[in-house]
Formats: sequence, structure tokens, C-alpha cells
Amino acid sequence: MSISEQGLQLASERISVIIPTLNEAAYLGRTLVTLQAAATGNIEVIVVDGGSTDRTVEIAQAAGCKVIRSTLGRATQMNTGAAQASGEILLFLHGDTQLPQQFDLLIKEALDRKSVIAGAFDLKIEGSQWGLRWVEWGVKWRSSIFQLPYGDQALFLRADLFRNLGGFPALPIMEDFVFVRQLRKRGRLAIVPASVLTSGRRWETLGIFKTTLWNQVMILGFYLGIPPERLKAWYRRDRQHHQPVPKE
Repeated sequence: MSISEQGLQLASERISVIIPTLNEAAYLGRTLVTLQAAATGNIEVIVVDGGSTDRTVEIAQAAGCKVIRSTLGRATQMNTGAAQASGEILLFLHGDTQLPQQFDLLIKEALDRKSVIAGAFDLKIEGSQWGLRWVEWGVKWRSSIFQLPYGDQALFLRADLFRNLGGFPALPIMEDFVFVRQLRKRGRLAIVPASVLTSGRRWETLGIFKTTLWNQVMILGFYLGIPPERLKAWYRRDRQHHQPVPKE
């Protein structure tokens, strides 16, 4: 196949955007509006809901998305969505994250580069605190130097490679970290020089320093062989402890 034929094939490929959700009504509508406005070509949007009790499913259906109900768990939900996706390219997006303009063209351009097998975007976090800018800088450094983007950066790759790898590992936490490490053994990950915009709620809940520290604790615990179920329990317990008390 000639280079021009490869380019035409890539341009015609469909992108399936897979969004795992659980009670994302506060953010999902904006995510979907931005997504649909930013796309230039052939995409499908699949929302995989893990049992929301708010208006998440209603919002997704009203936006014309394909909605799938699944067992709760980000890895399970993303794998479920990928199994029913029709696109040749898969893009995994968090429900509180907005894609940049022409994201589909940027993805196809990245995958057209020699030796690139997958990729993600730069990260921008909502909020004006100076500490968030340091977090963004750290993410950029980690992604570019060490080829370790995380799920909140909107990972993308070809569907056949995803299935060949067996999808995301069935872990309760850090499924994106483990999956990206598998990808690195197959080829290069491109970091698109355009940013997704993600909610700052995680950093607002625990604080910027503590959220960053917990991320590093999770990685260290993983390398030390601590069971992912225990890591998840620690992280969840701390988040619940710091949830704001509703006003009367």
C-alpha cells in the first residue's frame, strides 16, 4: 500500500469514543457537547454506565449516544464498550473531561507517524491554583519523557491492537497504568500537543499535595506487590473521609 493510500485509509477510519460513567450528571453534558462540536469526521460515542442513580443515562441518551449498562469498574466498563465499538480506532475518555478542537484529526495524524502505536493528549486541569500548573507540568514531563500517560489524558489506539492485548487488565485501580506499560513494549506512544481539559474535583477533594502524594503511593504500592484491592480500599477510604459535609 502506498503512503497516499495509507493516508486515505486513515482519514476514513471511524473513531469510537468510550466513556465509562458513574453519577456524572454534573459534568457529562458539557463533555458530550464539547466532544460533538470538536469532531470533524466519523465518530461514535459509547457511554458505559456502571449503575448511576442520577441523570447520567438520561443525558447520554438525549445526546444521541449509544448507552450500555455494565458492571461497575472502570476497566470492566471500558472493555465492555470496546467490545461493542464499531470504530477502527478507540478513544477512552473520562466523563468529566473535554476534548480539544479537531481531536479526531489530531489522533489520526499521531497514529500515522512511524512507530507510533497509541497516544494521549496533554493535560489541563480546571482551576486557578498555582499548584495545578505544577501538576500539569509534571504530567507533561512524565508523559513525554517516560511515555506514561494516564487515563485522564484520553488514551487512544487502534481497536485491533487493543483486542490483541486483551483490553484493560481486570484491576480495581491503576488499570490505565498497567495497560500503558504493556503498550510501551509494542511501540511508541505519541503525546498530542493539544490539551484535554479535566475537572479539578479530585484535587479539590483531597487537596493538590495530597492527591499527588496518593498517586505516587499507589504506584509505589503496586511495585511493592500490594494487592490492587487493598490499594483501592485505602484510596477510597481517604476520599470518603475528605468528602465535604452537605450544608443544612
